[in-house]
Amino acid sequence: MTVTIGRRELLAALGSGAAAWPLAARAQQSEPMRRIGLLMGVADDREGQARVTALKQGLQELGWTDGHNIQIETRFGGGDVGRIRADAAELVALAPDIIVGQTTPVIRALRQATSSIPIVMAAVNDPVEQGFVSSLAHPGGNITGFMFIDFQMVGKWLEMLKEAAPGVARAVLMFNPDTAPHYYVYLRSFEAVPRSIAVEVTAAPVRDTAEIEECKQRA
Repeated sequence: MTVTIGRRELLAALGSGAAAWPLAARAQQSEPMRRIGLLMGVADDREGQARVTALKQGLQELGWTDGHNIQIETRFGGGDVGRIRADAAELVALAPDIIVGQTTPVIRALRQATSSIPIVMAAVNDPVEQGFVSSLAHPGGNITGFMFIDFQMVGKWLEMLKEAAPGVARAVLMFNPDTAPHYYVYLRSFEAVPRSIAVEVTAAPVRDTAEIEECKQRA
């Protein structure tokens, strides 16, 4: 779900400063190199690189080419909260024109690091509930972007599970409390599912592979 701004509007914002230059000045010099900070919450692997490539391709389609008229500084947090905080501080120190952040922990770190550099969020759960924006229609502050999930649909997942496997009576929601502090929003959505579905949902915080395996054994 789009919060307030589309990709074209975002890119137009990058060029707004150049549009304000006197025509004579712009005629005498080339457009300045715009700098974009990109902080990915995922690892620097095939999936992470594919997402970065998709962003660069989208920018290029709109006339913004990395190394030509924009410079993209990319960091990968790899799901490590400490590393994400350090990367956020490093990118903010570079004073880019705008920062794109992917995942909730990244936006939280960027929000703590700057209140002035524009931030565009992607793959973030319920930004209003988490205090990133004032509302979906009017985010306010320096953060805007895209919400990951419409939580009105979360309960439907449980209904679909019950339809696919009618015998299911218990379900476990596994999450890492360090990287997914918004887990309670999912639980709240599951609790709103009609009692006729008859599936008990419990929360299971896990932080590593060993805890995941332990949770699976208990289930």
